[in-house]
Order: sequence, then structure tokens, then C-alpha cells
Amino acid sequence: MARGGTAPEPGTARQLVSAKGTPLTTHPLPPRTSRKRALALSATALAAALALSACGARTAAGDTGTAGASGGASCVDTSGDTIKIGFLNSLSGTMAISEQTVRDSLDLAAEEINAAGGVLGKQLKIVAEDGASEPTVFAEKAEKLISSDCVAAVFGGWTSSSRKAMLPVFESKDSLLFYPVQYEGLEASPNIFYTGATTNQQIIPGMDYLAEQGKTKVFLVGSDYVFPRTANKIINAYAEANDIEIVGEEYAPLGHTDFATIVNKLKASGADAVFNTLNGDSNVAFFKEYKNVGLTADAVPVVSVSIAEEEVGGIGVDNIVGQLTAWNYYQTVESPANETFVAAFKAKYGDNRPTSDPMEAAYTSLYLWKGMVEKAESFAVADIQAAADGVSFDAPEGTVTVNGDNHHIAKTAYIGEIAEDGLIYPVWESDGPIEPDPFLEGYDWAEGLS
Repeated sequence: MARGGTAPEPGTARQLVSAKGTPLTTHPLPPRTSRKRALALSATALAAALALSACGARTAAGDTGTAGASGGASCVDTSGDTIKIGFLNSLSGTMAISEQTVRDSLDLAAEEINAAGGVLGKQLKIVAEDGASEPTVFAEKAEKLISSDCVAAVFGGWTSSSRKAMLPVFESKDSLLFYPVQYEGLEASPNIFYTGATTNQQIIPGMDYLAEQGKTKVFLVGSDYVFPRTANKIINAYAEANDIEIVGEEYAPLGHTDFATIVNKLKASGADAVFNTLNGDSNVAFFKEYKNVGLTADAVPVVSVSIAEEEVGGIGVDNIVGQLTAWNYYQTVESPANETFVAAFKAKYGDNRPTSDPMEAAYTSLYLWKGMVEKAESFAVADIQAAADGVSFDAPEGTVTVNGDNHHIAKTAYIGEIAEDGLIYPVWESDGPIEPDPFLEGYDWAEGLS
């Protein structure tokens, strides 16, 4: 299928394909958003923007400091031959199984950018922190990176709880966060760029695929925090509008490892499919129990939206082979940019290390920030925000483009199947990038969700 073009118009068809590209069947595209929701500035961010406008603040390559919250000068230093940026990822706790890969890809992107001359002629100097899988720690470390370390932008976060905890910090400090993971949508901040998928680029394609496969009884299982609960609220609305019965909805705390009760409820529910929003190492316990009770991918397939190639090894291929995932990138995506990316990642970290969607979105986020800064000819937040719309990058997943109205990214959607070699192969691909619709304004059944 084509990559890098415009998103298809409503009513055209998505093509289901095998891993080898053989057409399988078609089903209608969900409509593209018919109207755009502009970013709603918080009171603090609005005051900052007005103050910036009033004083004409701008930071070019040789200036010292960038405009900060309330119109005052931030502590970001652009006078030398380096510029500091922050990496904030969980390197400990339940989310480390996933977030370490994001950190690795950010390091790779920074090395590549520095080797190619940096950003506006400045080398990137990395200040790294561990979010420790705790939202409060993410907020504290974000404050430190912005106020004490004086970074120009921060890259990281995974769970929606961590993002929600950091959001007021970035808005009050008028700094920028680049968030690399798919999430539940229904949010847009002038101080966050969302480089992973929003709802209409992952969750809805996942449900579309199940509907196309004739699945009418779906069981929902998720971790007990913001993303799964909001995602399932959306899935419930989708199901009601599409004659799908939700036969169970269960949640477990992050890090939970005893899934006997939940899986027995799943088995007894009569479900013919599962939509899984578990995060972190809970997936290991869930899929082991799923297999223990005799459930199979053929009889009751599971679509997961937080399991990528790196997690497959941790869960165990035997426990998850044949299961489905919904993402915007796989290591097996065929493109010259992806071949280069995979080769570079493996050269740095080893042939046994796979690439995955969140790490690719993180890798891409650093290049998108670079593109925004160079378009703006400035490291200042207001200048970057003004320059963001239309900035593109030939990413490993395909060409991605920033939507300046909502700070999300136009992305191609994939449904993949986990194979015996531990990799995930696309079985379906959208016809080009899907425009981001975080508030689901293009879907009648979603009215009232936001």
C-alpha cells in the first residue's frame, strides 16, 4: 500500500493484505475528521504566548536564553556550541521493560544528528533522568530538567498517567514535551507534541479489523489507569454503533501478575476476541494464563495496543504467537528508511535487539523537533510552535507530518500478526497516512466522549 501520500477520503476502502502483500478483503474507512479542533491554550500558556508576542521574544542560534513562562527569559542557554535536551524514561519499575527501548532509540537519534552537524550548528547535550514508572517522579524530573538543567525540550514518558502528571509542568513552565507512545486521545496541549498514534490511528483500526473478521463478542482487559479506561470508553461507544457486544471489561493494577480470575472470566464470557490494553510486564502473566486455560489465537484472538517486538521476547513467543497487534510501525515494514534505521539500531545494540513502534516514534520525534527548530531558525518555544505545521520526516514507518492545529502526527496504521520468529508482520495497512483526529470529531458515534 502507498505510504507518504494524503489520507484516503471517507467511503474509500482499506485493503487487508497478507504479510506478503496478497490482497485479502476490504472494508470501509472510518471517516476523516471533518473539522479541526485548535489547541486550547491553558491560562498560563496563553499568558505566556501573549507576553511573547508583546515583547517579540525570539531565540536564534546565537542568542542567550529562550522566552519562558509569563514572558520571562528561561534558563535555556543557546550561546555556546551545544544545546541541552532532556530524555525522561522509566529505566526501573514495571514500565522499564518497554521504556528502555525508547531511551535506546533516542540515544541513537541524538548520535546521528550530532554526527551530521547537530541542530542549527549546535551539538546535542543529553541530560537523562529515570521516571521510575511513577507519575509523580515523572513530574518531579520534568520540573528538574526544565528549571535546573535548562533543557530546550524533553523527550519521553510512556503511560498516560505519566503524561498527565507532566502536562501541567510543561504548560506552567512553557516548555516542550515530545511524547512518543500511542494513547487514548481526547487531549491536545500547546506544550506537547504527540508523535505516537492517537485513537483514530490505532484503536479504531484495531476494532475495524475485528469487525471485518466477523467478531461480535469482545472482552476488554486493561491496566487500571488513564489510557485503558479511556480507550475502553471509546471502544464501548464504537461497539454500540457497530453491533458488537462487550461481554466483559476487567482491569488490573500496573505490575499485576495474577490473572487467573480475569482469564477465567474471559473464558466463560463467550468472547470471540479480546482487546488488550494491559501495559508493561503484566502482559507476561496475562498471556501465560491465557495459554494455560486453553485459549488460542485462532479461537479467541487478542488485539494488543501496547505489545511491540521488544515485549514479545519478554512474554515468550510460544505464549503469544499468532496474536494480533495494532501499531503504526513494525521492524518488518518495507522501506529504505526502515532498512537504514534497523541496520543502525542493530549495529549499536546488537543483532538480537528488535525495533518497535514506540522506539521508532521516539526516534522520529527527535528528528521532527530538529525539523521544527531549523524551520523556525530558533530554539524558542513560541517559534517552534508557530513553525510546526507541515514539518515532515521520512521516518522508518513512512513519511510523517505534523498537524499544527493539534500537535499530532499523520501516520499510517497497521494490524500485525506475531510470528514464530518473534517479529510482527503486517496483515493490513491503511492506504497512506491517516490524519490525526484526537477528539474523534469525524465520528458521529463519538459525540460526547470528549
